[in-house]
Amino acid sequence: MFAEERQLLIAALVVTQGRVTVADLATRFAVTAETVRRDLDTLEAARQLRRVHGGAVAIDRLSLSEPSLDERQTQRLDEKSRIADAAMRMIPSSRTGSILLDAGSTTERLADRLAGWIPTVTGDQLLVITNAVPIAGMLSRNETIQLHILGGRVRGLTSAIVGAGTVAQLGALRPDIAFIGANGISAAFGLSTPDSVEAAVKSAIVTSARRVVVLADASKLDQETLVCFATLSAIDTLITDAAPSADLAAALAAAEVDVVIA
Repeated sequence: MFAEERQLLIAALVVTQGRVTVADLATRFAVTAETVRRDLDTLEAARQLRRVHGGAVAIDRLSLSEPSLDERQTQRLDEKSRIADAAMRMIPSSRTGSILLDAGSTTERLADRLAGWIPTVTGDQLLVITNAVPIAGMLSRNETIQLHILGGRVRGLTSAIVGAGTVAQLGALRPDIAFIGANGISAAFGLSTPDSVEAAVKSAIVTSARRVVVLADASKLDQETLVCFATLSAIDTLITDAAPSADLAAALAAAEVDVVIA
């Protein structure tokens, strides 16, 4: 087998498995460990993977890997729509007080549904707090919604409003329900996101809300990114589109987290 053929197969394995080891690849292709290391070096130079101790991981499994909001808005649309529909059922059509919507593509799906919210009793209004510029734009057209936009710096990659001022504002609020997103949810590491500034805001959201509902499609389960912003015990409900793995399901149950499969 030519080196180029072997490297194509290695790249495909990394995509499907997320991680490969030098020892396994050497056995699979009947080559030396040094040959595998040269292959991995070549693939890393071509941005096909990232070298780690003893092997390599997929680029999208890195702790700092974070697609832009525009990219995420085109991914797993059906799953995110089902999650948003399930979350919407937690918001009665009668006045309930206040909710907080975190920035993110799945919370945007929920905001899209909230844009058409109509109260059961004429004159009732729903207070919605958000740190997401796109969500604020969606909800500003619904006159039955009282919209509160948190102030701060807009992070371009996610259109989230972040910063020390944002965190301070959240410390003075106590919304009834917070709907929050995460880049990773794992049994050992909890909820995580790649950016420390955005993690600080998410942590403040979790602390401020009376009830915390996480909206996360199955691709986020059993994943860990750079910064932990909440433990599993800090959340009340997880809405996702597929059953968690056995380890994660056990950890969620131990933390008394309700899991809703949309």
